[in-house]
Amino acid sequence: MGHEIEAGGTSTGRALVVYPLLKLPQSERAIRAPEGRLAEAVGLAEAIQLDVVHAEVIKLNQPRPATLIGKGGVEKLADLIEELEIGVVIVDAAVSPVQQRNLEQAWQCKVIDRTGLILEIFGARARTHEGRLQVELAALTYQRSRLVRSWTHLERQRGGFGFLGGPGESQLELDRRLIGDRIIKLKRELEDVKRTRTLHRQARRRVPYPIVALVGYTNAGKSTLFNRLTKAEVFAKDLLFATLDPTLRTLKLPSGRKAILSDTVGFISELPTHLVAAFRATLEEVQEADVVVHVRDVAHPDTKAQREDVHTVLKDLGLGEAVEHGLVEALNKIDLLDEESRGAVINQASRDHETVPISAVTGEGCEALLRLLDERLVDGIRPVPLEVDLMDGAGIAWLYRHGEVLERHDDEGVAHLVVNMNQADLDRFAARER
Repeated sequence: MGHEIEAGGTSTGRALVVYPLLKLPQSERAIRAPEGRLAEAVGLAEAIQLDVVHAEVIKLNQPRPATLIGKGGVEKLADLIEELEIGVVIVDAAVSPVQQRNLEQAWQCKVIDRTGLILEIFGARARTHEGRLQVELAALTYQRSRLVRSWTHLERQRGGFGFLGGPGESQLELDRRLIGDRIIKLKRELEDVKRTRTLHRQARRRVPYPIVALVGYTNAGKSTLFNRLTKAEVFAKDLLFATLDPTLRTLKLPSGRKAILSDTVGFISELPTHLVAAFRATLEEVQEADVVVHVRDVAHPDTKAQREDVHTVLKDLGLGEAVEHGLVEALNKIDLLDEESRGAVINQASRDHETVPISAVTGEGCEALLRLLDERLVDGIRPVPLEVDLMDGAGIAWLYRHGEVLERHDDEGVAHLVVNMNQADLDRFAARER
């Protein structure tokens, strides 16, 4: 199941990607096809400018404790690595420190497992201070079990981190104690950042706009949609994990109401546990959202499996209720479908009010999506009696802007109003008064 790959553009090294496939009973097999998993791993490698010259699925009866892959497979790949002048092998699985060392000795090149590869991407993509702290914490936690620097094979031709290593840098040998000290310091810094974010969120709650969060599998087109809806210029490329830090912009809805749109990190299957924990704060915007939009790549062969992965992560974040009853699904990339598939997607969406077929690239369906968001954000509107001090002119103006004032009479310094308003806006008004 191997194939040569033509790769273009600037490269940081010639790479081989291997996906070890365990022979499992039918009932335990993954929903993803091995070829799809291999293609995803190739995409991950290309996201950090590795020149993937060969990719292969290797079938295993059982994992070998010393090398993961059997002796015959190791020898066969050693010949291929020499022939193709491979500098780094990506093994799309969890590789223990012992297996990594043994494979590096056998192949005479750098070996990175799935966790190391995702950390590389996170390191290259994180832009905010918090994102960088989270990446470093996850990387050091991973590195502590190995006690060797794991990323020296990459010639970093773009911005990166000191901790990831790079050309001309002195390679510090971090022992367990030094790594432990750094981890404690990072956790302290992250707590400070978290407190600051909480204050920012509280301040934003006083800015009376509801929050709409975009979520989805990596490379589903969230950032392209974000740019389309907000006319912003956020980094959006056909790359896995193009976005790592949540980006916020104001979104104007068809009714004239405004919302805050949040673009978040892409999800991925089998994300290592400690990495999920390190990046949970990146998804705080989702937990705060009034509406969550799940952007799906319906042109991807594994779109159903990707949908399940996103739902799993959302449930882990305590958003099970939203998954069951509250998600809006944006079925993206319909411009890439053939006529029959496209018809089937549009037909499916017509039966489900919470589903909209769109193309973030061409703009098709985006107006319908905005109309649905508008509807969702005014759901639950009811008449609410309120008393506001007449001296609080800003508060009264706020109610006129964000609700429909049905009745009003003033007496002795108090405005008595009945305002049509939903719970989210009512909560914001209450928060504003505190």
